[in-house]
Amino acid sequence: MSIFIENETSVEFDFDFQEIIKKVINYTEEFVSCPYEAEVNVILTDNENIHAVNKEYRNIDRPTDVLSFPMIEYGSPANFEGIEEDDSLFNPETGELLLGDIMISVDKVFEQAEQYGHSCLRELAFLVAHSMLHLFGYDHMEEDERLMMEEKQRQIMEGLGIARNNSCS
Repeated sequence: MSIFIENETSVEFDFDFQEIIKKVINYTEEFVSCPYEAEVNVILTDNENIHAVNKEYRNIDRPTDVLSFPMIEYGSPANFEGIEEDDSLFNPETGELLLGDIMISVDKVFEQAEQYGHSCLRELAFLVAHSMLHLFGYDHMEEDERLMMEEKQRQIMEGLGIARNNSCS
């Protein structure tokens, strides 16, 4: 699995954020039983930049915590049937499945960790898991989809052993 992480901020975490991001991405890929080696790009940014992207791509004029840009249109979530028939979904150099891009506001990681009473590590891990589920075709626009996605998120966080706690640096 190729995971490319770009940090556009000067924010310092009190944990190895790259290790956490990679751990969550790898776990989520296994969790959904992805049959391919895959590639994911992650950009850590601030509220100002994610606001601009949110406005441009979603026509929502405010910052958000995380944006997902999936490369694959699934018939149903994490259904990989027929994907191998589309060469454009694979990196021609590595053969890896191009899952897509994740953009996370580091400002929101800190804000939401404080708001929800848990650590920045937990908030970052949660946002990566949430976004990875989007890259695998899960959504939360309808109530049944939302409930399914929330349950998958809970299972991923539990499987990773990342619980809520009360520290954030």
